[in-house]
Amino acid sequence: MAIIMPAQAQKRKAEQDVKTNGARLREAEFFFTEAEKFFILEDYAKALVYFQRVAELNPENATVHYKIAEILAKGTKEEDIQKAGQSIEIALRLEKGNKYFYLLASNIYASLGDFDKATDALETMMTQVKGTEEYLFELAALYLYNKKEDQALKVYSRAEEVMGVNEVSSQQKQRIYFEKGKINEALAEGEKLMQAYPDEERYALAFAESLAQYGQRGKAIQYIERFINDHPDAGNAKMLLAGFYKDDGQEQKSRNYVQAVFADPQIDVSSKVMMLGTYNATLSQNKSKNINDPELESFVVSLFEKLDAQYTKEPNVHLVGGDLFMTLEKDDLAKREYRKAIGSGSSSFEVWQNLLYLETQSDEIDSVIKHSEEALELFPNQGMIYYFNGYGHLRKKHYREASYSLEQSKKLSSSNPAFVGELNAMLGDCYNGAKEYTKSDQAYEEALTFNPNNDIVLNNYSYYLSLRKENLEKAEKMSTQLIKNHPDNASYLDTHAWVLYAREKYKEARKVMEKAIAGGQATATHYEHYGDILFQLGEIDSAVLQWQKAKQKNGDNASLDKKITNRRIN
Repeated sequence: MAIIMPAQAQKRKAEQDVKTNGARLREAEFFFTEAEKFFILEDYAKALVYFQRVAELNPENATVHYKIAEILAKGTKEEDIQKAGQSIEIALRLEKGNKYFYLLASNIYASLGDFDKATDALETMMTQVKGTEEYLFELAALYLYNKKEDQALKVYSRAEEVMGVNEVSSQQKQRIYFEKGKINEALAEGEKLMQAYPDEERYALAFAESLAQYGQRGKAIQYIERFINDHPDAGNAKMLLAGFYKDDGQEQKSRNYVQAVFADPQIDVSSKVMMLGTYNATLSQNKSKNINDPELESFVVSLFEKLDAQYTKEPNVHLVGGDLFMTLEKDDLAKREYRKAIGSGSSSFEVWQNLLYLETQSDEIDSVIKHSEEALELFPNQGMIYYFNGYGHLRKKHYREASYSLEQSKKLSSSNPAFVGELNAMLGDCYNGAKEYTKSDQAYEEALTFNPNNDIVLNNYSYYLSLRKENLEKAEKMSTQLIKNHPDNASYLDTHAWVLYAREKYKEARKVMEKAIAGGQATATHYEHYGDILFQLGEIDSAVLQWQKAKQKNGDNASLDKKITNRRIN
């Protein structure tokens, strides 16, 4: 039997421990590789299981704790985020020189709403890891989230020490100073940025706009004038200066710069269109206030003419031109420009809507139908386009097409009860023309439910009922209400007289019709109806005389000819 000495036993135990640790580390390395594979495949659940196994086998591995934190931080449950915070703290305790550990820690703490720990993580990183000053902006943002504006200001100043005066720091400092009411400090930051980059136009513009906004328009004008003197091609500066002069009451100087802007081919057309739109808004305001300024109108039109000559195929130029002429009530020119905008490929809903409105006003019904059908290809869910299409077809007595479009408009306009009421009025006319009387009456009833005093509905509904000799009591009630609201309207008086005629109240009908004719606006229909009433009262000669008057106003009327020839109602 061999005798083992204590020294030999310790040596064997040490060798055994080395073998055991080696095996554990190899196993941990295998699991780490598997975990990374699943992480890359975005199978985070499996990756987490393997990383946790690695942590059990090699708890001193800082990276594995970082990876566990990274996965847990992707979760949506607060419990997962808290566990992520615990894991990243272990990683940082084991290794203090890895910036990615600090960045993840900061994000995790911010997710938990602990901005103090989030900022501490970044501050510690910048003391522990060289070259991490690039994250000063993130640090400042965290201070802002934590409502520590003064700390944020200090961090932005630190960033300027490292990187020099820069846009991010300067603009953020300005914003903070403005919010704190420190106007002079904010303006000083803007001026510092502008002086650091004297050729950067947008910095000069931003500084000048800040000056103007805070009551220093005169100083703003001086700065921009100097900038333009040093940079004669600065188109945006000229635009801003034109606006400053206008706001300052120096109209002629403003217009000089506006003309320079419009003559500069380097300035993009969208900016010019925007300026013209601003002028058009001024003209529109003047119109609403009954202010007449022919000189301004002439100036704005001249600007449009310059644009039109330079950008003949630009749809937005013709769009703003259409708006301009619409404001000036030059409808033919407005229609011309809107049509050019459409021809140039404009997809603006307002262009189509305005054009259809103007064509409706000028009674160009064929164009209304044509353009509304084209517009529906672009805007199949716009109730107004269906309205115009239905209106056009109704005017042409295309009742089937009209009812379809008006019903579609009604479906798409349910949030606008007043408009739906008008659509129902039109649908009543439409279905009556199509002899679908039940639908017609229903549409009229819906219109009156919304507005019991809708004059057009009261007139048309009662008149059509009288022609059909249906529900005459209701018809008389409506026509009575109508002339009560409009006692001198010849058309409404004629309707009421004809309802009375249908109810065989000939004497009452005569009085009403004579009042309608006495107003001096009698039509052929008025005289024919008057003749019919007189005939029913037995006054044949007088009836024929009225029919002859109707004939004079409407020469081609076979029905009238027959009445006159036969001296009786057919």
